[in-house]
Amino acid sequence: MNKKVLIISYYWPPAGGGGVQRWLKMSKYFSSFGWAPIIFTVDQGEVPVEDKSLINEVPDDIEVLKVPIWEPYDLYKKFTRKKKGEKIYSGFINEKKSNNFTQNISVFIRGNFFIPDARMFWIRPSIKYLNKYLSTQKVDVIISTGPPHTTHRIAYYIKKKHDIPWVADFRDPWTKIDFYHQLKLTKFSDGLHKRMEKQVLSTATKIVTVSWSWAKDFEQISQRNDIQVITNGYDPQDFNSPKPELNSQFTICHIGSMNKDRNPAILWSVLKDLTNEMPEFLKNLKIVLIGNVDHSIIKSIQDNNLSSYLEKVDFLPHSEVIPILRAARVLLLPINNTPNSAGVLPGKLYEYMAAKRNILCIGPPDKDAARILRETKSGTIHDYTDYTGVKNRILDLFNAFQRNENLLESINIEQYSRKELAKKYTKFLESL
Repeated sequence: MNKKVLIISYYWPPAGGGGVQRWLKMSKYFSSFGWAPIIFTVDQGEVPVEDKSLINEVPDDIEVLKVPIWEPYDLYKKFTRKKKGEKIYSGFINEKKSNNFTQNISVFIRGNFFIPDARMFWIRPSIKYLNKYLSTQKVDVIISTGPPHTTHRIAYYIKKKHDIPWVADFRDPWTKIDFYHQLKLTKFSDGLHKRMEKQVLSTATKIVTVSWSWAKDFEQISQRNDIQVITNGYDPQDFNSPKPELNSQFTICHIGSMNKDRNPAILWSVLKDLTNEMPEFLKNLKIVLIGNVDHSIIKSIQDNNLSSYLEKVDFLPHSEVIPILRAARVLLLPINNTPNSAGVLPGKLYEYMAAKRNILCIGPPDKDAARILRETKSGTIHDYTDYTGVKNRILDLFNAFQRNENLLESINIEQYSRKELAKKYTKFLESL
């Protein structure tokens, strides 16, 4: 008989985007290794994007529990003059120029009045529901996955009442996240965030995160030495279809959100110069950005006279994105240019690797993303100001494109398949 694991996740289909992928994909394979997932999620939550195609990926035998939530986003939209149906994006993405005053006020309110996050009003009804559920239903392990870190607060209180092993799974850091310094926190609010974080880190039976640098950060905060790293990955089933034909143009493609801290400014400068220097490059260049893109990046592209080469798509279902990745000539992976970028491993990295197209990463050349790119030979990484390195790599890839050759020799990517990671995760759960 399968053991049961209760997974507390705010993001679940029809929610789309990166937040839903880890546990949608992981839970697909848990039953193969003797574990039955029970998903506890929100009913009608405020999510940045919806992807109804992901509903088809939820296994029929997974039990899904839902509890409604009240969220303050209608008030926020009125205050910032957004339309009622307009989506709210995390990570400080502004698709349009915004009123700096109202934006600053809303950020201050967000950071200081909604702790740990704007989903905090889900905590009490969730605790009430789960306490009742667990009084009649047995589960062997609880996993809370955040952000939002509200999920960890729910698990914290459930753990206090029910002596069930609890794994706090961090897809992103809490107080070490790249935009934490932008939250305009008072000293009191900063202290409250940090106390809540320490409560979770010290109470959870085990801590899991997705990168080695973040594991070290959590070890430093918690004074624990048992932080487990289980990265994100790719789903092999997404890549079962025949490979599409490669694009006839020299296509540089990026999927997912791109906030201003991820602006690969050095790339736009290189592309501008190459379009001026090489008529063939000018004729063949195409830039494809799929997802939410900060207006500052669009302006940067415009300032470098690259607008005519840009194709921007606000959203595509995940199933439609994969063929685009596999047909592109270059896959762009910008890493946040922030002081705490060492552990940033965007979920798209693993799907880029599975697509087996050349990855061009702009980021710190000695941190976690560089480690994976080098061990799998999936692409190159260049520092944020490495004009010569980026230009030479683009030239190499463009010359290979003209010769209809592929410079990629990727190896050992199977260790990042969701099935292998589910096997690793369930083996870890057995140890509890």
